[in-house]
Amino acid sequence: MASIKDVAATAGVSVATVSRVLNEHPSVSADARTRVLAAVEALGYRPNAVARSLRTDQTRTLGLVISDVLNPYFTELARSVEEEARALGYSVIIGNADERPDLQDHHVRTLLDRRIDGLLVSPTDGGSPLMLDAARAGTPMVFVDRWIPGVEVPVVRADGRRAVRDLVAHLHGLGHRRLAIISGPAATTTGSERVEAFRAALAEYGLDLPDAYTGQGDFQAESGRRVTEGFLDLPEPPEAVFAADNLMALGALDAIRARGLRVPDDIALAAFDDIRWFVHTDPPVTAITQPTGELGRAAVRALVDRIEGRPGESVTLPARLVVRRSCGAAPDGNHATNRSES
Repeated sequence: MASIKDVAATAGVSVATVSRVLNEHPSVSADARTRVLAAVEALGYRPNAVARSLRTDQTRTLGLVISDVLNPYFTELARSVEEEARALGYSVIIGNADERPDLQDHHVRTLLDRRIDGLLVSPTDGGSPLMLDAARAGTPMVFVDRWIPGVEVPVVRADGRRAVRDLVAHLHGLGHRRLAIISGPAATTTGSERVEAFRAALAEYGLDLPDAYTGQGDFQAESGRRVTEGFLDLPEPPEAVFAADNLMALGALDAIRARGLRVPDDIALAAFDDIRWFVHTDPPVTAITQPTGELGRAAVRALVDRIEGRPGESVTLPARLVVRRSCGAAPDGNHATNRSES
């Protein structure tokens, strides 16, 4: 994606002149204006997505682009963001990417055009040039839950590696040896991180993760159903399935029940991202819970720091395992809770 510097070089003018043209400043000559606009068109530069974020006035408005508003985890995250922002004197405009990179970038452009003061994003993938351009242009921005490697902005997230190790230890202690995972998209940091944490935890017990026991989903229920059906069709199906997202876990549960099988008698099931519904399923689902409310509040504070000229720090909080009955054991005193904390 072309930058404002590319436009300046092509037009043979300074970056400041390009900025004045884009902001319709009357001091620019007609010739310079013509050359800048021609360069913008030739390069496909999108001025309203980045250039307008370089400003000094404030609107007391934050933008939040979340991956999927129908996912209860992100719904709770958005709620905590809105509450903390309101407490600090800011309003929030929310865009739902629906796990689509193109829709994500559409919302980012639209929010920057609305002259928001700062941007919170949970990226749908790791390859958005627009996000990199916005960060380089000085847009106050914070990544929450997911992040894009190489984009130097604060990241507020949960570390689930210890909780994944606890889950594998729990499954191993119950006698399960054939363990499978429904992973998220490899292009997302959470998708790749969770499957690698699972693989590493299995290795601690001398267990492999065969390709047949690894299925990639898209953080949607239908993909969880599809991958689980594939697991159940294997000559030797897994004894336990770990879904790296709550919606994929619900899809897995549908697939298991459609085969007339029972959880946990026939197959164990666990999920990443606890949700309130999991205590109401039969049986209640063992899950890894993230401190969602704390993440949302910390992300807003980091963004406001950036807006107000302070550094804005990255924050990493621990996730934890909540043991219920879906893996074959009643909750114990060390891990159990009677409610979800998504």
